[in-house]
Amino acid sequence: MKKLVLPLLLLCASGLTLGALALLYNLPLDTRDRSPAQPIPFSHKLHAGDYQIDCRFCHRHAESGPVAGIPDVALCRSCHEHIATEKATIVQLKGYWERAEPIPWLRLHQLPDHVYFTHVMHLRAQIDCRYCHGEVRTMVQMRRVASLKMGWCLNCHRDNQASIDCWTCHI
Repeated sequence: MKKLVLPLLLLCASGLTLGALALLYNLPLDTRDRSPAQPIPFSHKLHAGDYQIDCRFCHRHAESGPVAGIPDVALCRSCHEHIATEKATIVQLKGYWERAEPIPWLRLHQLPDHVYFTHVMHLRAQIDCRYCHGEVRTMVQMRRVASLKMGWCLNCHRDNQASIDCWTCHI
């Protein structure tokens, strides 16, 4: 009986390991909500669509940094100190300003730390923002439209004759 215990334990451990690996292989890598409710409802349709405010007015680091940036309270307040001041969302915005708290916006697009990405290179290559971000000007609630997984990025690089060398994106 003692001779069977060790092989049975090894068999069970192997089965559990294989089962766990199969589960991990089939789980989606990015489980974040593709369209989370933001702390303040913000309509890109209204701002970028109806009022035609350029994306880079709010996302000021798109042309100079690795991330486009999310607007801070001061930027929002600079317009809404005089515009639509009585709307509930603007009153909510004022509350953040008065408490000197940042708005806890939820990021939709985030790449793993081992991926090097900069908007600058893509803007210089004249890649239309809509390719990655979709028709933002029509979105009342922002949603992620592209997977941004490696295969998706590689397909874009191939389609645009961009480098597919590993060191282009991986540091």
